[in-house]
Amino acid sequence: MVTDRNTRQYQVEIEGITEPATFSRLPEALSALWAALRVLPLGWTQYEAYRYFFGEGSAERVKTFLDRDGQLSLSFQLEGRAHAVHVRPV
Repeated sequence: MVTDRNTRQYQVEIEGITEPATFSRLPEALSALWAALRVLPLGWTQYEAYRYFFGEGSAERVKTFLDRDGQLSLSFQLEGRAHAVHVRPV
């Protein structure tokens, strides 16, 4: 839900792992998402890629994707199953 023209809320989710959660600030949303991702048994390459997108200092990078594409969706394999990671303004 957009509370005014300059303030957005952000929803993050890891399909099949976490329920959607909504935050009023993008850095907080990304921090929560990274906290959930970094404890998963990801391989080194996946871990580093997700740290780049959702770790410390990532808000500007993600905001660029959101401004351009409307959302950021990535995926990874875990135990033979695909999981999508979503960041969306709501």
